[in-house]
Amino acid sequence: MGDLSMAVSTQDVVRWVDALQRVFVENRERLTELDSALGDGDCGVSMERGFTAAQAELSAQPPPDIRAAFQSVAAVLIRTMGGASGPLYGTFFVRAGAACAGKSELAAADVVALFQAGIEGLQQRGKAGVGDKTMMDVWLPALDAMRRAHEEGSGLADILDRGAAAGEAGMRATVAMEARKGRASYLGARSVGHQDAGATASYLVLKAAADVWRP
Repeated sequence: MGDLSMAVSTQDVVRWVDALQRVFVENRERLTELDSALGDGDCGVSMERGFTAAQAELSAQPPPDIRAAFQSVAAVLIRTMGGASGPLYGTFFVRAGAACAGKSELAAADVVALFQAGIEGLQQRGKAGVGDKTMMDVWLPALDAMRRAHEEGSGLADILDRGAAAGEAGMRATVAMEARKGRASYLGARSVGHQDAGATASYLVLKAAADVWRP
């Protein structure tokens, strides 16, 4: 059956957002550098601004339940993040929250379901797939790995670790790709040789969940 000792609570969702705030402060320069090669250079600042505001909101207004936590984060990210990132991450957290409606804690199956809902929302909004050199090169392989791990009876920590490992491989694979979506696609062949900033930021979101949500 895997490890059943870990269920994700509202407080664990808040801890994930706390971790994301720290992660994006620490990685702001790295994301700025990656995004300057392919985009407009604002990825690091935008992610830091969004998750700093989300973390402040959750500590000022502690959410009553998991869905409310996700909805609050979504609203703040849409309001504070620039470019395409705000609506994309907003969609992810809105859909993830809807998948958690009525639940006071999340078992492994619920966590897989929230990522599936969020990632399907990203795909519908962004219209990108694996190989387009976007965040979907992280999210889609990660979702496959998480679903497989869950079907094999793994516990939550292993499910998230396997998702993060698949996401990391997907992130690294973007280096060799030619961008087919987003601003980087205007560079054509010149986009090859650079790791995608959006994919890197998405990997950091996933890795933070794997780091925080373990027994």
